[in-house]
Amino acid sequence: MKLKKNIPILAMALIVLMLGCEKDEDNIDEGSTPTIISTDPLSSQTGVTRNKVVSITFSEAMDPATINSSSFTLKQGTANITGVVEYSGVEATFTPSGPFDAVNDYTATITTSAKSLTGKNLANDHVWSFTTGGSTESIQEVDLGSAGNYVILSKTAINNNGTSAITGDLGLSPAATSYITGLSLTDFTGYATSAQVTGKIFASDMADPTPINLTTAVNNMITAYNDAAGRSVIDFLELGAGNIGGKTLTPGIYKWTNTVTIPADVTISGSSTDVWIFQIAEDLIMSSAVSIILSGGANVNNIFWQVAGQATLGTTSHFEGVILSMTGITLQTGASINGRALAQTAVVLDGNAVTQP
Repeated sequence: MKLKKNIPILAMALIVLMLGCEKDEDNIDEGSTPTIISTDPLSSQTGVTRNKVVSITFSEAMDPATINSSSFTLKQGTANITGVVEYSGVEATFTPSGPFDAVNDYTATITTSAKSLTGKNLANDHVWSFTTGGSTESIQEVDLGSAGNYVILSKTAINNNGTSAITGDLGLSPAATSYITGLSLTDFTGYATSAQVTGKIFASDMADPTPINLTTAVNNMITAYNDAAGRSVIDFLELGAGNIGGKTLTPGIYKWTNTVTIPADVTISGSSTDVWIFQIAEDLIMSSAVSIILSGGANVNNIFWQVAGQATLGTTSHFEGVILSMTGITLQTGASINGRALAQTAVVLDGNAVTQP
């Protein structure tokens, strides 16, 4: 009899429990509205490098299918910038097809068609602008001074193995003539010659005025190195994370804080009056059988590679430009250079073609 009397109470409890469950189901969180945590570049940022990849960080994971060239756009004025949109984790990136123009305004937009994984759209379009850096003026070439009189200039040694073909003068100071090896020198007053050199060879222990001329040239070489390293209006920063193989390099000042590698052909494209300065904080390594190709009338005398570490040109590779190295320059077997090899230590050759333009 007690059980029968308690049936209404149990039924009531069951009804309350069911109602509570329905209420909880109604309150299930189907996902919050996604927001933008940060952008790179920042809104109103100035001095942005011309190879910048534009990125957005979201508050949560997004539906990759909704992050595309329609929802994530970039403009210069009213003109659309072409590029590749990618998404990973909580970050979307826009990689432009080519470099930005110097000192110009750009506007990026991510629209409300971008959705989270839970299907929630951005509440509003997110629009921000930034301004690129670089210089709209012609870049001044690096003044080599009397260092430009030499195709090879070194402070400690010039070592050659095998038979090289060198066109232009060679200079060595403060090291003496004995530190020039592998060229079978014939001595004259104030200079020497070699069957492998179309030009003259100078060292600090030769007759006047050679010593003072070389001292001036070496000082000019160091000044030129410091000038190239000190240019602060940067157009391109950390391009390719140091791997520039396969790229076309337009005029400008490039800066890397690490080693630069050239594993595939590179094209330097511009006019005869354009200037390129490459600031490299570590080594420059060019792979075997790789070439630097000039295009559009680019002038080899206006291409400057400032290298704080070692510059190494791989076997049978071909290089264009003036190398200003704080450490040393090594041309491996059969490598060639059209330009100058100016080193604050040694230049090492191995059956190379070195030509002063």
